[in-house]
Amino acid sequence: MATITIFGTGNMGTAIKSVFEDAGATVQSLDSHSENPTIEGDIVVLAVPYPALASIAEQYGDQLEGKTVVDITNPLDFSTFDSLVVPADSSAAAELQAKLPKSHVLKAFNTVFAANIASKKTGNAQSTVLVAGDDDAAKAAFIDLVKAGGLDAIDAGALKRARELEAFGFLQLALAVQKKIGFNAGFAVYR
Repeated sequence: MATITIFGTGNMGTAIKSVFEDAGATVQSLDSHSENPTIEGDIVVLAVPYPALASIAEQYGDQLEGKTVVDITNPLDFSTFDSLVVPADSSAAAELQAKLPKSHVLKAFNTVFAANIASKKTGNAQSTVLVAGDDDAAKAAFIDLVKAGGLDAIDAGALKRARELEAFGFLQLALAVQKKIGFNAGFAVYR
């Protein structure tokens, strides 16, 4: 079975870890106190704030070569909640792929709140993870693992679709911050 490394032990990292453990994967959890760890996973999930992506890519770039690297960030201006902080024709995931050209970067988990990942439900529907990436084999393997862990997952297309996923995640976060929805709410996909 797969070995997953998750950078981040907050709400999202913990919820995602439970999904992969339910799928039977071995999970290595790393936090800011982990000093120069060896990355064990073939799939590496970056459950960290957007500003941390650049330093992780710089510090662990060699270890991430050939691995599937999953960006879950929503690169928004948290001081105002009124805009994304990446160029209009780009995304956090695209920036990460440029920094890690020998890795298979995927965008996923950024449109589902931690509570909905942990419960595997959004309202009465199964929580759905939208996944964008350019490597079809890496994306398919990741989607299979997410589904084995009890969530639904949909291939959202090429990595350039990460821009729309980040805008969607931004909208959901903005609604929650404005208390129009809760952090246990969200958008469901019925198929």
